[in-house]
Amino acid sequence: MSALGDYFIVFWGFLLIGLMAIGGYFMFRKFLKSIPKEDGKSDLDWEKHYLDRTRHMWRDEEKALLEELVSPVPELFRDVARQKIASKIGQVALQKKKNIITQDILIEGYIIATPKRDHKFLRKKLKEKNIDAQPYEELFKKSATDYSEGWEAKYNKSKKH
Repeated sequence: MSALGDYFIVFWGFLLIGLMAIGGYFMFRKFLKSIPKEDGKSDLDWEKHYLDRTRHMWRDEEKALLEELVSPVPELFRDVARQKIASKIGQVALQKKKNIITQDILIEGYIIATPKRDHKFLRKKLKEKNIDAQPYEELFKKSATDYSEGWEAKYNKSKKH
C-alpha cells in the first residue's frame, strides 16, 4: 500500500472519530435535558407543557416575528431552537397572566431564552422594525444563566429602582 493510502486511512479514521464525538455531544445534551429534576419533570417536559398551554395564545404577527428571529439558526437545529424559545415565551406569558402573546412578551421571552451572543442579532432586528429596545435593556444586561427561578421578581424589582 502506498504512503498516500496510509494517510487517507488515518485521515478517514480521525474524521469518523471526530464526527462520532460531535454526535455524541449533542446526544448527551439531549439526554441531560430529558432527566427529571426535583419536581419530577425534565426540561423537555416543561418545554412541552408551556407550548401546549400557550399554543392558542399566538397571533400570526408574533409567529412571523418568531420565525424571523430563529431564521439565522441552521435549519438542522431550527426546530429545537424554536421550541425552546417559544416555550420560554409561553412561560413568560403565563407568569404575567396574559391571555395573548404580544410583541413585548415575545421579545422578553426571546431575550431570556437565548444566550447573550444572540442579542446582537435581536437588537439589529428590533432596529430594522423600528421597535425601541430601551424597555428591554435590563434584560439585555443579564446573561441567560442569570435567569434562574424567580427571574421575573428580580427583574421587576430592578425596574422599580
